[in-house]
Amino acid sequence: MNTALIAGLRAQCGGPRDGALLRFSLGKALLDEGDHATAVEELRHALSFDPDYSAAWKLLGKACLAAHDTPAAADAWRQGIAVAQQRGDKQAEKEMTVFLRRLEKSEP
Repeated sequence: MNTALIAGLRAQCGGPRDGALLRFSLGKALLDEGDHATAVEELRHALSFDPDYSAAWKLLGKACLAAHDTPAAADAWRQGIAVAQQRGDKQAEKEMTVFLRRLEKSEP
């Protein structure tokens, strides 16, 4: 379904338009396609471009959780919450706080 989109985004990687938004978009498309491990890689790449990208932290947590790496998901959301607080991004902060609480409640 997203094969053409993913191919188009990958074609831009390494070029003049490469950056946090491109890698975030690629990570989201990969996550939607079910390629969780590669989505995690691309979202981490997005954060290497812009570590203050709270939406990327939120999606990274979801991708890690989908890849069954709950410690990495919790860590991503904790870092994302700190970034969101620093930037005043209240909505992202609230969402990641809810995700983190749910994750912590589900842990034995």
